[in-house]
Amino acid sequence: MPRADAHDPLAPFRLRDYRLFSAMVLLAAAIERSQSVAIGWDVYERTGSALALGTIGLVQFLPVITLFLPAGHLADVFDRRWVLVLSFAAWGASNLVLAATSIAGAPTGWIYVAVGGIGVAQVVNRPARDALLAQITPRDVLPRAVAWNASLFQFAAIAGPAAAGLLIAMTGAASSVYFTNVAFAVAAAAITLALARRSIARASRPRSLRELLGGVEHVWRTRAILGVITLDLFAVLFAGGTALFPIFAKDILQVGPAGLGWLQAAPAIGAFAMSIVQGSLPPFRRSGSVFIGSVAGYGAAMIAFALSPWFPLSLAALVAAGALDNVSVVIRGTVVQLYTPDELRGRVSAVNRVFISSSNEVGAFESGVVAAFIGPVATVVVGGAATIGFVLAALRLFPELTRMGRLGR
Repeated sequence: MPRADAHDPLAPFRLRDYRLFSAMVLLAAAIERSQSVAIGWDVYERTGSALALGTIGLVQFLPVITLFLPAGHLADVFDRRWVLVLSFAAWGASNLVLAATSIAGAPTGWIYVAVGGIGVAQVVNRPARDALLAQITPRDVLPRAVAWNASLFQFAAIAGPAAAGLLIAMTGAASSVYFTNVAFAVAAAAITLALARRSIARASRPRSLRELLGGVEHVWRTRAILGVITLDLFAVLFAGGTALFPIFAKDILQVGPAGLGWLQAAPAIGAFAMSIVQGSLPPFRRSGSVFIGSVAGYGAAMIAFALSPWFPLSLAALVAAGALDNVSVVIRGTVVQLYTPDELRGRVSAVNRVFISSSNEVGAFESGVVAAFIGPVATVVVGGAATIGFVLAALRLFPELTRMGRLGR
């Protein structure tokens, strides 16, 4: 592996494979974020139901909870590049189904079938992708690589939803977004295969159920990892509210599909700005305390968004939420990679993905169900307040977090 100066803010980009990896991340993020706008608008236009929006998250989560163990094992046994190619193939095929459904006006059930396929693609993709990042980056450069990786993801997360909203507004259908995502999936697979092949460090122990559960065991025993992913889980699970953005865009703020695209992009704008800052500066001196404060601030920002009757103020609140969320995402990602040996990174990343999906997809279902009873505004307000409460509880449950210092040393 080429040497890189850890004090150089652009150190990761001095590495050829990291540059290729970054291009793949940009494409994957564009697919993920643009499809969320298209699917959400498609379903709400057809049904007008908050519960139907929430069901998208539940369907996408089911493959995660059923396949995360074998997906993590795949990433630790087989060439991680080919695992990623397999996931991009599934992702592209699912978007083809969505495009056909949109053009033919097929029943909404076909959208959920495709969403299930997307869930399979993502649960296979993320463990291999996260583990591969740690393989191609030296340990002392990894914190910067995680920060820049987050910034690239958020850049695409800004452009993807905004472009998707504009495409839907111009064409009157989501099929153009889905076809674009098919092309992105093909390009991402080709870039992945251009990465140099790397062997995976393995311990000499027999294959068994315990080995399959090695990631779960490692997370449970490593309090720092368990603490950051648990707290982040509850924050997004209750305070996220992104599944309800189509309702805010159409019925509350009345800004249409283009406005929905900007609502989806606003958190990424804040996250992108913050990730640039984190990529340029050394890791936080007291990373644990910063992590806790960022999660609490995220809950407060989502409360401000829910109570805002004015579109620019709503965007500003979401930008702030995205910036704070990015701080916690970078710290969490760095902790997971630094506190895990290479032989377990795929399985631990798969466990981490379950926590992320629990907060995102199950959180979307929870938001849809609760909003059906108390309305979208009250749902997000209560969720933000619950997040702040969980932060206070975490101070007692995970005292290790407050003692966590500078990462990567």
